[in-house]
Amino acid sequence: MTRASLDKQPHEVATMFDDVAAKYDLTNDVLSLGQTRLWRRAVARSVAARPGERVLDLAAGTGTSSLPFVDDGAFTVPCDFSQGMLAEGKRRHAWMPFVAGDATRLPFADDSFDAVTLSFGLRNVQDTDAALAELYRVTKPRGRVLICEFSHPTWAPFRTVYTGYLMRALPPVARAVSSSPDAYVYLAESIRDWPDQPALAARLQDAGWVRVAWRNLTGGIVALHRGFKPA
Repeated sequence: MTRASLDKQPHEVATMFDDVAAKYDLTNDVLSLGQTRLWRRAVARSVAARPGERVLDLAAGTGTSSLPFVDDGAFTVPCDFSQGMLAEGKRRHAWMPFVAGDATRLPFADDSFDAVTLSFGLRNVQDTDAALAELYRVTKPRGRVLICEFSHPTWAPFRTVYTGYLMRALPPVARAVSSSPDAYVYLAESIRDWPDQPALAARLQDAGWVRVAWRNLTGGIVALHRGFKPA
């Protein structure tokens, strides 16, 4: 089985996601105790896509995360760099315009989208700041970005319990439901290694985004960061 390391070499990460594509959505539902569906709804409400808008859903995987924006009437482009994820997405949703793309070198023109969103994928990119700059480049003036990512629980006792779950309970559960359990060891490590909420907000601001704010979900297990591109 393929497992990426925390230096996040792009070919290793892509191959790892190729290996888990078929059962990825099911595995995430099991490991999160069903919370992924609540998080997706929160993302859709925060993006607030409108009919006629153009939305880029980066790290879209199989396209599950893109469906709420489509339902809201927006022209939605699911983009991912895992060929396995894209193939599975096309098998399920052949009508969706899936695009292969690297978050640090997006295949889109400047000022192309009204909203850009990235759920549970930014921490897997080797160069976080380059990805945030690329998202900024392809967003229209006055457009918005929404980053949904695992973060740091705000209550210290819960944070201790949560970290223990990630490193001890998650791997055996992954072995029971995933086609590539070693990948989830990496995912647990990448969550533990990820910056906290204020640190990610600062990086968004450094990339040029303004009015940056975040909202915690599930006690800070996940955080939604939002920003806007100046006019």
